[in-house]
Amino acid sequence: MDFSVLTLFIPACIALNMIPGPNNLLSMNNGQRFGFKYALTAGIGRIFAFIIMMCLAATGLATILYASETLFLMIKIVGACYLFWVAFQLWHSNVEDIKQNKKQKSWYQLAKQEFLLAAGNPKAILIFTAFLPQFIDIKYQAGYQFFILGVTFILFEIFAIAIYASFGIFLGSWIAKPNMRKVFNRACAFFIGSIGIGLLIERKS
Repeated sequence: MDFSVLTLFIPACIALNMIPGPNNLLSMNNGQRFGFKYALTAGIGRIFAFIIMMCLAATGLATILYASETLFLMIKIVGACYLFWVAFQLWHSNVEDIKQNKKQKSWYQLAKQEFLLAAGNPKAILIFTAFLPQFIDIKYQAGYQFFILGVTFILFEIFAIAIYASFGIFLGSWIAKPNMRKVFNRACAFFIGSIGIGLLIERKS
């Protein structure tokens, strides 16, 4: 793989990783509610989902999935419903006692939430079926290039998780009062729910 390919891939990769999508909003909310360590380790669920998608893309299975209107529609519906469920949980989350909130959510529960949110997002499938292959040079072994591009994408995704979790913690100092935490949680719920609505009405091009 030529170095020039990475110089084009990395800026585009950073832009995709830093988009305030449902997983990044969830990381920000987890950072505010549970702290940096919980938010960062919960992101492992998202990373695991992306690794599975990259493996599918490397074998060509994800392309078949994306080409199927029925399967893609099913993923859209399930993904949107899960976004609505996450939004509902955030809207009604307990804001009176942060310590109590930490006890109510285990690391496994947070990681599972990140995983399901990523796995149910068809835009993530599009990234790995349409975005990554654009940087594959047919002169070199495709599997090796997928590995390099995938590792690079994952590293910047971890960076994005850390940034959004830190931003959530930063906001925590400004929203120490329960009333403000409720506004913050409901704002995140609103945006996540809006993404779910957009997911349902968006047509696959």
